[in-house]
Amino acid sequence: MNAFVKSSASPINAATPVDDDDVIRLSEYLDILIDRRWLVASITCLAVALGVAYALLSTPIYQSNLLVQVEDSAPDAKNFLGDTANLFDVKTPASGEIQIIRSRMIIGGAVEATRLYIDARPHYIPVIGEWLSRRAKGLSEPGFLGLSGYVSGAEAIDIAKFDVPSVFEDQKPFTITAQTGGEYTLTHPDLNESITGTVGKLLTQQVAGGTLALVVSRIDGKPGAQFVVSRASLLATTEDLQKRLQLSEQGKQSNVISATLEDADRDKLRRILNEIGLQYVRQNVDRKAAEAEKTLQFLDGQLPDFKKQLENSEDAYADFRNKNGTIAFDEEAKAILGQAVQLQGRLLESEQLRRDLLSRFTETNPKVRVIDGQIAAFRHELDSVDRRVSAMPVLQRDALRLERDVRVNGELYKTLLNSSLQLRLVKEGKVGNVRLLDKAIEPRRPVKPQKPLIVALSLMLGLLAGIALAIARSKMSSGIHNPQEIEDRLGLSVYSVVPQALEQDALLQLIATGAGGAQVLAVTAPESLAIESLRNLRISLQLAMMESGSNRVLVTGATPGVGKSFVSSNYAVIMAQAGKRVLLIDADLRKGHINKSFGLPRQGGLADVLAGDMTCEEAIHSQVLPNLDVLTTGNYPFNPANMMLSSALGDILDGASQRYDLIVIDSPPVLVAADAAAVSAHVGAILLVARDGLTQIGELSESVKRLAHANQRVSGVVFNGMDLSRRHYGSYGYKYGGYRYAEYKYKQAD
Repeated sequence: MNAFVKSSASPINAATPVDDDDVIRLSEYLDILIDRRWLVASITCLAVALGVAYALLSTPIYQSNLLVQVEDSAPDAKNFLGDTANLFDVKTPASGEIQIIRSRMIIGGAVEATRLYIDARPHYIPVIGEWLSRRAKGLSEPGFLGLSGYVSGAEAIDIAKFDVPSVFEDQKPFTITAQTGGEYTLTHPDLNESITGTVGKLLTQQVAGGTLALVVSRIDGKPGAQFVVSRASLLATTEDLQKRLQLSEQGKQSNVISATLEDADRDKLRRILNEIGLQYVRQNVDRKAAEAEKTLQFLDGQLPDFKKQLENSEDAYADFRNKNGTIAFDEEAKAILGQAVQLQGRLLESEQLRRDLLSRFTETNPKVRVIDGQIAAFRHELDSVDRRVSAMPVLQRDALRLERDVRVNGELYKTLLNSSLQLRLVKEGKVGNVRLLDKAIEPRRPVKPQKPLIVALSLMLGLLAGIALAIARSKMSSGIHNPQEIEDRLGLSVYSVVPQALEQDALLQLIATGAGGAQVLAVTAPESLAIESLRNLRISLQLAMMESGSNRVLVTGATPGVGKSFVSSNYAVIMAQAGKRVLLIDADLRKGHINKSFGLPRQGGLADVLAGDMTCEEAIHSQVLPNLDVLTTGNYPFNPANMMLSSALGDILDGASQRYDLIVIDSPPVLVAADAAAVSAHVGAILLVARDGLTQIGELSESVKRLAHANQRVSGVVFNGMDLSRRHYGSYGYKYGGYRYAEYKYKQAD
């Protein structure tokens, strides 16, 4: 024997509820997840399946890089200026070189050299075409599901030249279809007709906006295979490559720059990176050669003047010595001579540097102003030296000045001549200050997609999405899940909690097939938990009916589908099995179907009795089960509400009450029809049926109000369809003392 009991899982005093709306109840969410575990598992499996499909079908992305080193500046025109010029020889940092590499001059040149603006690929089958092609060993037969042109094999195409008018750039792609004999056809939505060309030969055609020129070097594909070819503008391709190219300095102040790029085509990836490196090295060499050429032209113009100046000073000094002989200088004169030569040399270097700076900057530039300050300081010191020289004897003074001029001019001319030779070496030798350390090579393994990571992320995201959806569905559910909520919010007594009856589904299938006999759960499965819980109604309703002095019970609900007919039928059978003389009346003259559960015809029932077509004795089906008589609905009337308001109903019930111990009346839902309120005036107890997860508190409250308007009071509630496998019974139960429902089995006698 089984019994159904209700136990409190949270022994909180109901008189002092704790207002903990903001408290996170982990046990509640754990119960939600356990109850909806199959939903969470299904969403997680779906997410993992999508992740695996993406990891397998997505195009592999490869990565490669090259390294360039920025060395110290090569010898240039500034070397002849000495240490002073080195103060203003600002080297370009690695960040500046990175911007040079990223410039349109470098990237655009690489795009042009590699024809990156041409995109040509086979017309693969949607979604799985590329995946099949990566595993194919040969060419495929063109076509897919009746559509021509699609391929999935090792098809390939190589285009050496593709020039189109600007109106076709960055627009819809062209389609090349392989034909027999090395021919192909070129089509486009904006072309009036297809164009036929031959592999390896130049194809030219006058189209809207200019001339189209195409050279297809190679086509690997069977006749009918299609290839999608698009022509992007040089600027758009350059800007796209600038965004994709990653440039960074390796280490701190290492002057070693790494250029990294990702692409699905390994060969194209290698070619474009190496071309970027070559373009960068070439521009650096050209820039150095241009600087050397510019300074060399200046030196070539200055060298004859300095040579003539040196020769004049040497001739003047020679004439002086011929006239006066060799003059011996004392120690003071030698020191003054060395100082004068050094100062004069620095002054000339500074003046040369100023002229070089003025070719690039204005006189207000800070660099020029610094040089002007140095020139003024050198001249001031030379004036001091000249005053000391003026105090010497005339002969010694003239000899010192002449020798100073010879030394200064000789050193300056020699320095300029050496610089000229170095600049010619830079110009002719194509020497730059950058070099390519590592060239890009074809990578072997893709960097994307990272399959284990994608699967792991899809697992995590699917699990999180499943948990979020499960909690959201639970929180958004407006139905009642806890009978305690009915008692606390409406003040109604819950007479019985009826669990889900899985056996009832089988009975409904039998009824649908037209099976005869009594297909009622109390008959076919009397030990069911649902039937055991309905037996508890006997005591509760007996007390209610004793107070009213009536033996009539009305079973109704707020809305359809709550199981009122199930409750009324099985309760009537239970009472009949207990030895009571019971009459079950189907008063739902709109959709009543109790007759099907007992294998009875619907015609000849309550509606016919109310209409006066039959007597009550003629309409009642006697002894359908021991001690149980049934009065079906009869023919559905046109105006059931008016029939229920007739005095005939009261007469029928009064007469039946004399012959039966209990009359159970099944009526339409309260919120759907007024019939229930009309019938309620003739009964002693009203039983309202609510269904787990379907009935809402507002519906019950409105039902109670409508019956109250008819001066009738609801005796109690039957909470039907409780899911015993569920652990979560709504947040209400966790706040005010949740319930756990369990099956209590009596031990069978040996």
